[in-house]
Amino acid sequence: MKQELQEILKNFALTSDPITILTGAGISAESGIPTFRGPEGYWTIGSKEYHPQEMATYRMFMQKPDEVWKWYLYRMGVCQSAKPNPGHFAIVEMEKIFGDRFTLITQNVDNLHLEAGNSLKKTYQIHGNVFYMRCANECSENIYKIPEKVSAKSKGEDLTETDRELLRCPACGEFSRPHVLWFDEAYNETHYRFHSSLKAAVQTQLLLIIGTSGATNLPNQVVWEVKNHGGILIDINIEENPFSDLAQKSPRGFFIKEPGSHALPLIVKIFKESLNIV
Repeated sequence: MKQELQEILKNFALTSDPITILTGAGISAESGIPTFRGPEGYWTIGSKEYHPQEMATYRMFMQKPDEVWKWYLYRMGVCQSAKPNPGHFAIVEMEKIFGDRFTLITQNVDNLHLEAGNSLKKTYQIHGNVFYMRCANECSENIYKIPEKVSAKSKGEDLTETDRELLRCPACGEFSRPHVLWFDEAYNETHYRFHSSLKAAVQTQLLLIIGTSGATNLPNQVVWEVKNHGGILIDINIEENPFSDLAQKSPRGFFIKEPGSHALPLIVKIFKESLNIV
């Protein structure tokens, strides 16, 4: 890591300024979770193969609810078998260090940040959480944990009648839906912390971007807001991407071409040294 960046991080730790962490699929890939936008997420129904961008839509859910649920229960199984990596635990340490100055915005639906120990209050799951469901008819804004008796599915495995009953809304009895943001839906504050994320971005003076290139709208708004008001941008990714280009063109931007599991523990170490935390 460049000496200049180390000094910036040390100095930042001594301020009272807010820090925001923005994570994407890259940090989860280090735990063995594929992005699902590629071949790993393809889904065959009959003789037709559907891409993730087709499966992850409200339109598809209305047409083939069982198939969409099967796909998400398969994804849930992949996420269940994964464990947080050193990058996740480093972000937990940052929340402990910075307290009210800290916000985590994650595009990941795999629950690994919460499993690692980040608090729900400070973790904005802007694309939802694959382990939860809510009423498909929107009888309320409540979200519910998917019952433990609903097992993860392998590819090609059908829902059982028990699954269908357990996947009903506890409030009204109608079919529920996965608690995720689909490609043909818009962000909102209630379920996806849209306004809270933008408010955090306005206040942020240091933004760490880990494992995302910003293929969706809200992460782009967050990064551009911090860049436009002169905050420090640090993009951590194993490959160059639009955010790394933006960071390198910013007067206070840096690109660390490393996995988050390598770079984040080192950043935590710098913060702790600056604050004399053992």
